[in-house]
Amino acid sequence: MKKKTDACRALTAQFYAGNRLHFAMTAASSLLLTCINLVISFVMQQLIDTMSGAAGAWPLTKSAAMTLAVLAALVVLIAVNWFFEPRFMERAMRQYREYAFDRLTQKGMAAFREEGASTYISAFSNDAAVIEENYLRRQFKLINNVVLFAGALTMMLAYSPLLTAIAVGLSALPFAASLLAGSRLSRAEEAVSRRNAELLAMLKDCLTGFSVIKGFRAERAMSALFARCCGETEAEKCRRSRIQTAVSGLGSLAGFVAQFGVFLAGAWLALRGEQITAGVVLMFVNLMNFVISPIAEIPGILAGRKAALTLMDKLGSALAQSRRDEGEPIGRALHQGIEVRHLSFGYEPGQTVLADIDLRFAAGGCYAVVGGSGSGKSTLLSLLLGAHGGYAGDILYDGRELRGIGSDSLYDLISSVEQSVFVFNASIRDNITMFSEFPKEAVDRAIALSGLTELVARRGEDMLCGENGSELSGGERQRISIARSLLRQSAVLLADEATAALDAQTAYAVSDAILRADGLTRIVVTHRLEESLLRRYDGIVVLRHGRVEETGSYDELMARRGYFYSLCVAAA
Repeated sequence: MKKKTDACRALTAQFYAGNRLHFAMTAASSLLLTCINLVISFVMQQLIDTMSGAAGAWPLTKSAAMTLAVLAALVVLIAVNWFFEPRFMERAMRQYREYAFDRLTQKGMAAFREEGASTYISAFSNDAAVIEENYLRRQFKLINNVVLFAGALTMMLAYSPLLTAIAVGLSALPFAASLLAGSRLSRAEEAVSRRNAELLAMLKDCLTGFSVIKGFRAERAMSALFARCCGETEAEKCRRSRIQTAVSGLGSLAGFVAQFGVFLAGAWLALRGEQITAGVVLMFVNLMNFVISPIAEIPGILAGRKAALTLMDKLGSALAQSRRDEGEPIGRALHQGIEVRHLSFGYEPGQTVLADIDLRFAAGGCYAVVGGSGSGKSTLLSLLLGAHGGYAGDILYDGRELRGIGSDSLYDLISSVEQSVFVFNASIRDNITMFSEFPKEAVDRAIALSGLTELVARRGEDMLCGENGSELSGGERQRISIARSLLRQSAVLLADEATAALDAQTAYAVSDAILRADGLTRIVVTHRLEESLLRRYDGIVVLRHGRVEETGSYDELMARRGYFYSLCVAAA
């Protein structure tokens, strides 16, 4: 059995936190229901011996009374199980998902970007369903099988050690069959989980890039790729199903052989004059179900449990990886500014994207970062946001190195506006407030400063924005992103190509909204080189091939007639 890691233990603990009463009552009722099966076998033996006139059999009235008592106990135990088991399962899975999601939200941006969303989509859907079935539900089945096996074997030994020995010998066949298939079933379950994650990633890419697929007439090619991925997933499921069917089939076949063998052995012993009645033989045959069934099922249950633990361990390890929760807090206000000293960075070893960058952004200032494609503009903003940790040099906020600032404190200090803005399928107001409570005056101010007044007046704050903002234009989505940042009153606003996908008029309006947001330190990566906007920045940083080529105001840079001048001339 796979051992639990600390991450796995933390996840499994969520199943039982505040849920132990439901677990105990479910386990107790399941266990007593199992014991009732053994009692039923005993009552059946007494009834058969009573009918056959065997010596020492109970009177019919006593057997009938016992039958009624068993029936009453069954009704009570089924009712208890009906009440407690669904509540245990509901609370266990809810707490498991809530805890995992809460841990997920604590991860750093860099770690999440490296992993991708499909890992977690699979973990919260397919993997969670496997864990619910193979770990939670089957833990009761495991307990029941162990008790059933031990109880049946004890009863059989009490009646006939010789017939019990024969029964145990015949049970070796189903035990061997299930044991051999158990490890294969565990590996198959893990393979299905991997294939499901790949299929979800493929589906996510297809849906996210739907417009690209249509624009380049790649429907057939993408359909073929999806069909291949879907086929591989279903083929893996088919292999798992075959193993499950083989285990079940072998168990049934071996069980029939074992039961029929016990029946024949009992008849042979009775003919030899052994003290074995017809009721005892039939009871043995019935108890053999309770011996064979655990032997056939327990290895499969253990294999499924091992696979579930593997899935939980995988999720726990992913949640624990690169969680940026270290560091000390920093205030929500920026007093001196942001300073970059000898900053160098590359995504891959030996491939430098930024080299020896030295910059200073004064608190409350507004700065543009420009340069050709691949010059490192977006990478610089990502580093300022703390999205990557493996840089050389220093990034200082009011003299505090970024590596030593806690993530929660950093995200309180900074807001970001990106080219691709995510909008939830919720109201305009909820998308601006991000489902938190803010004073109406503060929300109204953010709406006005971000240029959303006309939209709100026309369609109302409660209008649903649609899936990923499908009911809004690109400019409206960007303005919502700006309003979010203004409402939070963070000291720093980082905008990365926020107007790249917008038409000229909308782009100008969005850029104007950012420039008018006084009181913030604004750093804007832009490819638009419009003189009327660039003149309003306090400084312009010009990057070229990962290095700072020039810095200065618009007039200063144009007067030098250097690289910035050539970019503006080319864009005119």
